[in-house]
Amino acid sequence: MTFKTILNQVYKLKSFVYGTARIVETAKGKELEVEISPRANGKPKCSSCGYHGGCYDHLPERRYEFIPLWGMRVFFLYSPRRVNCHCCGIIVEKVPWADGKHQESIPYKLFLAHWAKKLSWQEVAIQFRSTWDQVFSAIEYVVHWGLEHRDLSGITAIGVDEICTNKGHHYATVVYQIDAHCRRLLWVGQKRTTKTLLKFFRDMGSEVTADIQYICSDMWKPYLTVIKKKLPNAIHILDRFHIVANLNKALDKVRATESKKLAADGYEPVLKGARWCFLKKTDNLTQNQQYSLKQLLQYNLKSVRAYLLKEDFQQLWKYSSPYWAGKFLDAWCTRAMRSQIDPLKTQARSIRKHRQLILNWFTAKKRFNSGIVEGLNGKAKLTMRKAFGFRTFNALQIALFHQLGDLPQPELAHKFF
Repeated sequence: MTFKTILNQVYKLKSFVYGTARIVETAKGKELEVEISPRANGKPKCSSCGYHGGCYDHLPERRYEFIPLWGMRVFFLYSPRRVNCHCCGIIVEKVPWADGKHQESIPYKLFLAHWAKKLSWQEVAIQFRSTWDQVFSAIEYVVHWGLEHRDLSGITAIGVDEICTNKGHHYATVVYQIDAHCRRLLWVGQKRTTKTLLKFFRDMGSEVTADIQYICSDMWKPYLTVIKKKLPNAIHILDRFHIVANLNKALDKVRATESKKLAADGYEPVLKGARWCFLKKTDNLTQNQQYSLKQLLQYNLKSVRAYLLKEDFQQLWKYSSPYWAGKFLDAWCTRAMRSQIDPLKTQARSIRKHRQLILNWFTAKKRFNSGIVEGLNGKAKLTMRKAFGFRTFNALQIALFHQLGDLPQPELAHKFF
């Protein structure tokens, strides 16, 4: 079986035929070159409007890189024709294996983009004797094609959050679809301001956002303002993760302040090294931490009372009814305000302010929560760590959509990976 026969089996070209295949020696090693020619009497297709026209002339031969085989780089050799199009004038023809003036074939771009999901872009370039720019170009092509052809119908639940993109408080706003049947990245925007989230609604359009019934977010004020304005009828579920995290921060602040006061007053430093005894879940405590916590609970300290209040708050998530959950929340906030522990009183005021948004989690039957968003954020952070960061926001967008966008890809007759 000749190499030309193999190509016809795995990647047959309509209106074109494979010609001579030869191995050549280059400075980069052995390369396989395959000539391509148009079929007899076949009319070239205009690359602009897609209509067939007469052949005007031929351009010099071009090399298009194909999938590497047997450790050799493979190139298609073809002299593009110029079309005498009655609509567009004299224009270069459209060829099925490449797009525009790119020297990488479409199968090769899909091949590089596939491996770039598993390896870093630099590792893909090294492994397949390519360049970082070629890998980026391939991913960019796949992402842009996917964004143009993705289906945005049936989006009923979204999650909004921010991710840190660089040192110095540089953030990006990310919006995910968190429906049970589809969890993917929908949109990425620079910064985490009111204008940023408003741009999401402009880009998506009213036809897409009109179907949204549930939305998860944290307590960041710009997000709350925009969501209230743009989705007044949607059930807005406040981020459970950040509520618990804020309580833990308040508890840690109480412990640190009281530990310093005990040391200053000359008392035994019983709170020294007890941070994780208070912050970790009971099931995750080591044997020594369990013993230390048991000893600490015998003291009448603010830290102990704050810890007991924080642990009691976890009972909220066991409720099913929004009504009874609200009763518990009101009672807990009253106890926190009477505790005379300032950091917990601050959290109680915040919880009272966002009471309805917290109870919406129960209204939504506990189907949507921030855990889904945080899981997707973890994958986004892994993408950035794998690349050691991105110099431009455009490159970050391309990488995140490539990994998390669940985008469709151009169809090929045969998969090469």
